[in-house]
Amino acid sequence: MIPLTALWLPILLSVVIVFVVSAIMHMVLPYHKSDYRKLPDEDRVTDAVRSAGVTRGPAYFFPYYSFEEMKSAPAIEKLKRGPVGLLTVLPSGPPAIGKNLVQWFVYCIVISIFAAYLASRTLAPGTVFLQVFRVIGTAAFLGYGAAHLQESIWGGRSWSVTFKHIFDSLIYALLTAAVFAWLWPKPQ
Repeated sequence: MIPLTALWLPILLSVVIVFVVSAIMHMVLPYHKSDYRKLPDEDRVTDAVRSAGVTRGPAYFFPYYSFEEMKSAPAIEKLKRGPVGLLTVLPSGPPAIGKNLVQWFVYCIVISIFAAYLASRTLAPGTVFLQVFRVIGTAAFLGYGAAHLQESIWGGRSWSVTFKHIFDSLIYALLTAAVFAWLWPKPQ
């Protein structure tokens, strides 16, 4: 068993690498540019949402119905007529990019710590590169990627967007795994 403190360097280095690569993937590479679209008649829609008193908080589902009303004729008619959707309202004002980046960095730290914890309890010092790579890569991929599937299953996100995020997660996991495998402690 390896103490988690012995893995501080691969934890921090993998976080920094993933953070930088994710910035490049989202700001430089073009494949995420189609993830979001502009609302048709955006000013009218946002004015309507604002005047309806929609506020930040839980997601809004529309048309709304309770579990008991789900099979009622009025609920079914509203669903057929559409649109059907989920609405998430963010805080008003310019995006808090700095806050989001800090949260992403902390999230990357948490994933690397959990991957390190799992590997430190299942792998010995001197474990071969490929075995460390497999354990860390699997744990990191689950941390970075698994939740994206729920966004398409329950949240209605387009599968093409989800697959792009899964691809990103695979890259982050491979980079994390490579750093840990490279810096894995040698036997004493």
